[in-house]
Amino acid sequence: MTPLLAPIAFAALVLTASLAMADPPARSRRPVDLAAASKHPAPGTTVPSALAFSANSGFVSYLLPEGDGTARVLWRASADENATPQVIARPPDEGNTDENVSQEEALRRERLRLRDTGISQIVRAPQTDRSILPLKGDLYLLEGTEPLRRLTETEVPEIDPKFSPDAERVAFVREGELFVLDLSTGTETQLTQGATDGRSFGLAEFIAQEELGRSTGYWWSPDGKRIAYQETDERAIPEYTIVHQGESEIVSESHRYPFAGAANAKVRLGVVSSSGGETQWLELSEENEDAYLARVDWEDAQHLLVQLLPRDQRLLRLVRIDLESGQRSTLIEETAESWINLHDDLTTVPGTREILWASERSGFKHLMVLDRYGKPIRTLTSGDWPVDSVVHLDGKRREVWFLAGRESPLTRDLYRVSLDGGPIERFTEGRGFCSDAVVSPDGTKLVLTVSRADQPPVTTLHDRSGRVLTTLADAASDPRLTELTLVTPQLTQFKNRDGITLYGAYYAPMGMTAKAKTPLVVLVYGGPHVQRVTDSWGLTADLTAQFLAARGFAVWKCDNRGASRRGLAFEAALNRRMGTVEVRDQVDGVRFAAAAYPEADAQRVGISGGSYGGYMTIRCLLLAPETFKAGVAIAPVTDWDGYDTGYTERYMGTPENNRDGYTESSVLDKADRLEGALLLVHGLLDENVHFRHSARLVSQLIRAGKPFEILPIPDERHSTRKEENRRAILDRTARWFEAHLGSQ
Repeated sequence: MTPLLAPIAFAALVLTASLAMADPPARSRRPVDLAAASKHPAPGTTVPSALAFSANSGFVSYLLPEGDGTARVLWRASADENATPQVIARPPDEGNTDENVSQEEALRRERLRLRDTGISQIVRAPQTDRSILPLKGDLYLLEGTEPLRRLTETEVPEIDPKFSPDAERVAFVREGELFVLDLSTGTETQLTQGATDGRSFGLAEFIAQEELGRSTGYWWSPDGKRIAYQETDERAIPEYTIVHQGESEIVSESHRYPFAGAANAKVRLGVVSSSGGETQWLELSEENEDAYLARVDWEDAQHLLVQLLPRDQRLLRLVRIDLESGQRSTLIEETAESWINLHDDLTTVPGTREILWASERSGFKHLMVLDRYGKPIRTLTSGDWPVDSVVHLDGKRREVWFLAGRESPLTRDLYRVSLDGGPIERFTEGRGFCSDAVVSPDGTKLVLTVSRADQPPVTTLHDRSGRVLTTLADAASDPRLTELTLVTPQLTQFKNRDGITLYGAYYAPMGMTAKAKTPLVVLVYGGPHVQRVTDSWGLTADLTAQFLAARGFAVWKCDNRGASRRGLAFEAALNRRMGTVEVRDQVDGVRFAAAAYPEADAQRVGISGGSYGGYMTIRCLLLAPETFKAGVAIAPVTDWDGYDTGYTERYMGTPENNRDGYTESSVLDKADRLEGALLLVHGLLDENVHFRHSARLVSQLIRAGKPFEILPIPDERHSTRKEENRRAILDRTARWFEAHLGSQ
């Protein structure tokens, strides 16, 4: 094994940007203090969400707060030059909040990473000017700009509403059963029967929602006559009980949580008439009954395209199912030695029998055109860079719009390429990091949201030539940007001990005196399929980094091997050995930062992160105590046998087939190695990374006689949603590092 402190090649390129702000001048602004740092959302991060064009391409609508508020309302603007956006719908009362939704909806918001209040979701009809707004557990219909019409008023929520293709009916799930509501008559038809505790219809199971990127469990046919849906049976999964320890009354909740190596939910796929009747259950796979139902799409009214992923996630099959004959045919098989990365880029090309598909066969995700039998016709993109996602397929012009970081992993641009092959055209031409792009159905207009580390996001309407027609929203108008002093992170790159290029971001400490040294705090995630360092405003708007920099700390971030947007080989470096190469790369990052930025004190280094970042914090303290002297680990995994099947087995296999890997990746049996100062922070209601993880580590630290501190948060789940809890965690974090690393 390569030693942790192997020499590094310090040849580096440092890209520094200056943050240009409007009046008042910088000297009248205040540093990011505890009150500012605990606010949500962060300064300059409120951007339009749920952007979409109308079916006739004449309007664009989106969710955005109005004025200085935080609750989102529905805006609409004509897709013309100098159009003025108008609010067309506001929620009754306060709309959706974390406090007024049911537990079922609260958990779904956790899965979807939803924090928005007011109108937090909108479901649009595909061909008409109708929308459904789920508000406080009920459904409201919006037709054009007319007043909202309430559709349901029930004690239990309607989940995951969707229009029929003709927009005359709406399907939804209530109490685990699938329903269809006729909008003209108000008649409800229940399509399924038999939901019980642990058995549901039309809902994606926990693993699909949390780990496979699939939030729905049913799909309308193109002609609206049938609905494909999943039955989920979790009754073989033992219940995991969480007690609400901070309540005045005794309250508990139970979840069927599939631990690595243990039972998964049993899922089967059926098709039922949208007017009711018997379900046709489909035979999906003879070889592997334990496969995940990864994706479901209708090819046409008679055929389903189903993606199946075996439990080890090293093989993906795209299967066509003929509903009349029941015949299955395998169109595509993708294989990988490490794991398959799922995507949502399967599209049938209108008016043809062609299929647009994305594959990582080259080691990088690229687009290709297949015939209807899965045979490759042509490759549309190639090179040592991955396509991020398909934005729009224009069948009439035979072109594909997609997002990618072809020029640099730090950036993201919008591109288009012909379905017939040929040169790739970069539409955004390096304007910044494009976080969102929507193309109109007729392909004549598009909306972009773009930012840079020195520029808050701006959302603009363009024509096909790229000309800006109007600005829909500009986050630079956030008044906090002229009130607060924000450090613009310096983007940099370096080579680790193995000669691999890594990217980092450095936040210079405020109030430094000449030649003074200050502690360095590493903010880490480090897990697979996440990228933290990009030339985007989100990097600057990290209020934890800004708060620590304002307190006089130098702050550093580094994307180690395993991060996304660098290709499969870069990601798979941690395959079956989590917590190894990531630690070495973070050590190399500290050595680089201390050499590149003289004020950063390599002898006083702290580290902090949440979730996988909490795990990394502990791993770094245990495996590299000569580098990391103090850590704050938030909601950490401590042994992968306690995390879920879908995520853990993708990267680690099962405890049975990778026993050595699980042992090496655990922190529990290494507690006696702790030398630095460790603070554990964990929400007691965390249903994702259970508090049990921290509790198991506490037991081992006590047995080993190691000092530590723990801050339990009684009323939080995996993400910290309450301002007072964010304030408490930030305050304890800063004081922890000041106590154990000192100050300037």
